[in-house]
Amino acid sequence: MEFKNEKLEQFNKFASGKKIAIIGLGVSNLPLLDYFHNLACKISVFDNKEKAELDKDIIEKIDKYDIQYFGGDNNLQNLKGFDIIFRSPIVMPYRKEIKSEAERGALVTSEIEMVLKLTPSKVIGITGTEGKTTTTSIIYEIIKKAGYKCFLGGNIGKPIFTQIKDMRPEDIIVLEMSSFQLTNMNISPEISVVTNIFPDHLNVHSSYEEYREEKKNIFKHQNEKGIVVLNYDNEYTREFSKEANGKVIYFSSKEKLEDGFIYDNNDGMIKYCEDGVRRHLIKKEEIKLRGIHNYENICTALAATSSLVSLETAIQVIKEFNGVEHRLEFVREKNGVKWYNDSIGTSPASTIAGLNAFDENIILLAGGSDKGLDYKEVGETIANKVQILILTGPTATKIEEATRRAVGGEKVEICYVENMRRSCKISK
Repeated sequence: MEFKNEKLEQFNKFASGKKIAIIGLGVSNLPLLDYFHNLACKISVFDNKEKAELDKDIIEKIDKYDIQYFGGDNNLQNLKGFDIIFRSPIVMPYRKEIKSEAERGALVTSEIEMVLKLTPSKVIGITGTEGKTTTTSIIYEIIKKAGYKCFLGGNIGKPIFTQIKDMRPEDIIVLEMSSFQLTNMNISPEISVVTNIFPDHLNVHSSYEEYREEKKNIFKHQNEKGIVVLNYDNEYTREFSKEANGKVIYFSSKEKLEDGFIYDNNDGMIKYCEDGVRRHLIKKEEIKLRGIHNYENICTALAATSSLVSLETAIQVIKEFNGVEHRLEFVREKNGVKWYNDSIGTSPASTIAGLNAFDENIILLAGGSDKGLDYKEVGETIANKVQILILTGPTATKIEEATRRAVGGEKVEICYVENMRRSCKISK
């Protein structure tokens, strides 16, 4: 008998002909234009860009579908009288214009939230401050290797809302989920992962506490059959277990757990622990990734897939996994110098993890936008690990000051450049 997704059919019937607001024309929201046009909806788009700044093909689609467009910094002042509002993840639901519409009765949602509510498939969701993308990628490859039909979405992969019609109960969805996507979420994946929690995005969230609370939504709405994978070494994620409704699986690189997955630095081995008995799974020499943070990511992926895939299949995938673009990605070796692209390391915690993966002499090219974070610890790591520091961008001064204040920071050679292209030329 052919599968029928009754939830999706009910939503389509509800949405048909309704007034739809799409806030933000990012990657996740673009496919919604076609989807709701086919449901004969009255679509309005809100974006910080003026219409003339959009790509030509998007402008043509807006005109073809007779979509009302509101652009510019004050675009949301026209957000009135809508039945359904799809927000881009970066557009927080706490905005007064959105809150006003929600209080009036509009359904305020997002692509990922509707995937969770309408899919018939099992979902594995991954969040955390660092390690999300690598962990998500490993999980996805393990699930595929085991023979499941697998959909990849969230912060990684393609938008998948329009693929719900192709999903079946036996399929699996793997989602990388940011704090923005989890904000106000009232549904959780069946299997949830929190890699770690460090200060981040404090230029958007009102506080570190709010950031942590939003992360909890990935598991808070599970039932007793749910599984949540937590980092035992992180003080916040370890405490999350007190609010879990289902099974908790820990991973660690610092503790010899009685139950869970660990990386043992004493013998460089990833192990599975059950009732105090430890099974050796894979040596770090068999892994192409480097750094303890990546061995933690592997433990996380093993824990998340352990109820679905044999450890033997998962280990085979891990041995073959080459890593993710821009994450300690080996670029080339020239004149005896190895170049690594770690441009995704946009927070102090991720920069520290990257630096700690190397024992060699390091020339660090750093800088970027300011998220309102504390640079003390990264300054101490730079002082301990880096010989030459090349800085650019808005955070350059903060990074230098943190390095100079650290013990040994005066020994680091520091220079400034106007852009990353110039920094690469200097470091050759």
